[in-house]
Amino acid sequence: MSSVVVTAIGELTTHDPELGTLHGAAVVAEAGAITWVGPAAHAPAADRRIDVGGRAVVPGFVDSHTHLVFAGDRAAEFAARMRGERYDGGGIASTVAGTRAADDATLRALLAARVAECRAQGTTTVEIKSGYGLTVADEERALRLASEVTSEVTFLGAHVVPAGAARDDYVALVTGPMLAACARHARWIDVFCEPASPHAFDGDEARAVLDAGRTAGLELRVHGNQLGPGPGVALAVELGAASVDHCTYLTDADVDALAGGDTVATLLPGVEFSTRSPYPDARRLLDAGVAVALASDCNPGTCASSSIPLMIALAVREMDLTPAEALYAATAGAARALRRTDVGVLAPGNRADLTVIDAPSHLHLAYRPGVPLAHALDLMPDARR
Repeated sequence: MSSVVVTAIGELTTHDPELGTLHGAAVVAEAGAITWVGPAAHAPAADRRIDVGGRAVVPGFVDSHTHLVFAGDRAAEFAARMRGERYDGGGIASTVAGTRAADDATLRALLAARVAECRAQGTTTVEIKSGYGLTVADEERALRLASEVTSEVTFLGAHVVPAGAARDDYVALVTGPMLAACARHARWIDVFCEPASPHAFDGDEARAVLDAGRTAGLELRVHGNQLGPGPGVALAVELGAASVDHCTYLTDADVDALAGGDTVATLLPGVEFSTRSPYPDARRLLDAGVAVALASDCNPGTCASSSIPLMIALAVREMDLTPAEALYAATAGAARALRRTDVGVLAPGNRADLTVIDAPSHLHLAYRPGVPLAHALDLMPDARR
């Protein structure tokens, strides 16, 4: 495997406390891993050279919450919300119908296009959930397809209770035959714990799902506190989940629990943008010492955007984060939400996941929202992130 040096980096954000932010820097990689970081003038020789011409380079974005395996379109639902209709999770049923009707080839092509879209905007690691099948066969298929493009695969059979299903029977299906069929394709299990929605799961149901997933060898994630106060955050912290995602409505007890535990609060501002909901109070969380991540929640219903730069801009504009804090949350913070130490930080030994910004500084990610400035460099020897 040949080595490559990425040089003439105007501003290099490493998120490594020992390396800090470097100017006039270079990064050397071999076999998909970083081998050296430092001043360009001192870079060791390499077989190949990429000159970025003074542009800024940051760690590849880590999108730790997406729903990319689906078919169908819900633009009309978005338009209805812009007219004042409230989101309660019911629209998921239409995506379930479209996804079930699509064949493998169609879903695989749609997924590949979405992953390429992510990379074109600087995302190098992506987590993908199921949740639009809601039968044993369709959930297993979604996870099998997702595992072709990422190692961060999440079983979300407990997305909503399908129309016509009895709640107890569906929870039994998720924790029994569905989990048995799906666990081999996934690293994670997730549940939409949202008592405010008639379609999602309450605290006891969510606990049953998570306990079963852990017994099957899966690690835990939680959708929680999106539509109103609820037990999701407390449950996630109690069970040691890696991340609890949304965190829009938090009590003081929720914040204290997060600050005292290891669970990352993953914020998804694209959802608030797309549903006209209040934004999470990111400043409150950071000031309390909570680990915070940013992710897209790219999905057909509540955030049809895969753009992490947009999420960074929204976090700065609407959630009181500095540009540096937002970038950290979308890289090192999101890596922590996936319990990954090999991504999100540019340091020797880590994966050579670099994102180039067509600007002199990372500040432009928030300063120029909507402008396609960021793209991932192709230095990796394998396709799965």
